[in-house]
Amino acid sequence: MDVRPIKTEADYDWALAEIVRYFETQPAPGTPEADRFDVLAALIEGYESQHWVIATPDPVEAIKSYMVTFGKTQGDFAALIGSRSRASEVLNKHRRLTLDMVHLLNQRWRLPADMLVAPYHLAQVKPKAAPKRGKRAA
Repeated sequence: MDVRPIKTEADYDWALAEIVRYFETQPAPGTPEADRFDVLAALIEGYESQHWVIATPDPVEAIKSYMVTFGKTQGDFAALIGSRSRASEVLNKHRRLTLDMVHLLNQRWRLPADMLVAPYHLAQVKPKAAPKRGKRAA
């Protein structure tokens, strides 16, 4: 079958060059070519998952990235979830996404729900100082 393990970048480059040709010819299922494609794809996927781990962004960072990519504003986000103050609180990590917000983001903006429900830390809010008490006039 002329396939070898991918241990180095050179092996990886070789595997990529080998698999590219199958994108144009699309071998029929059950043929030796289709089997070779499947083996190469598995080897490439395994190598990439070990050497190029891509961290999943937290839900708020994913929303912000989507907004930048697609030209959405905080106002657009507010219109989607129903409140400007709530949008600000979510984007500043002072409020968690609710299940309803996740559903809307998934349905309207097509953001993956599994990414939106991932745990993330809220920003620490500094407590407001108590008002100073002045002396009362007698």
